[in-house]
Amino acid sequence: MEEQVILVDADDNVIGTMEKLQAHQLGRLHRAFSVFIFDTKGRLLLQQRAMEKYHSGGKWTNTCCSHPRLHETNIDAANRRLMEEMGLTCTLTPAFNFIYRSDILPGLTEHEIDHVFFGISDTEPKPNADEVMHFKYIGMADLAAELKANPDTYSSWLNICFDQLMIHYNQFFKDQV
Repeated sequence: MEEQVILVDADDNVIGTMEKLQAHQLGRLHRAFSVFIFDTKGRLLLQQRAMEKYHSGGKWTNTCCSHPRLHETNIDAANRRLMEEMGLTCTLTPAFNFIYRSDILPGLTEHEIDHVFFGISDTEPKPNADEVMHFKYIGMADLAAELKANPDTYSSWLNICFDQLMIHYNQFFKDQV
């Protein structure tokens, strides 16, 4: 069965569904989510996307990301994919949303309302090799330097949301104390 994405308007109201690849080929706005898992030291768990992914293969990105299914809540989808991609479960907290558009390859455009979730876990991930090549933990200052020095090594959405990520990261960890 073809994987569908949820097409939305700029206010995140559902306006239909479309096959995922077609939505990316047409640059249609659709709903997505991104999960950022931190360890108790505040380091971010990054994954390196499998080379076989149809876009952004081999790029480093946040812990996991994907698209909710029709009639699936964003939090349920985030929990499902966190287990499917990284073999992890933890309590997820909504952090922020952002809209972005990025040409990721000739003929492929990410245009998403991305719902971002944060979690804290010291559990060792067990990544799905079909989704993830490698993983690593990185401090936020080191990640900022890496994004500046080597932006093409990272997913476009991580580059785009990083400043907003830092604002919410600082508040998130302040609230954890």
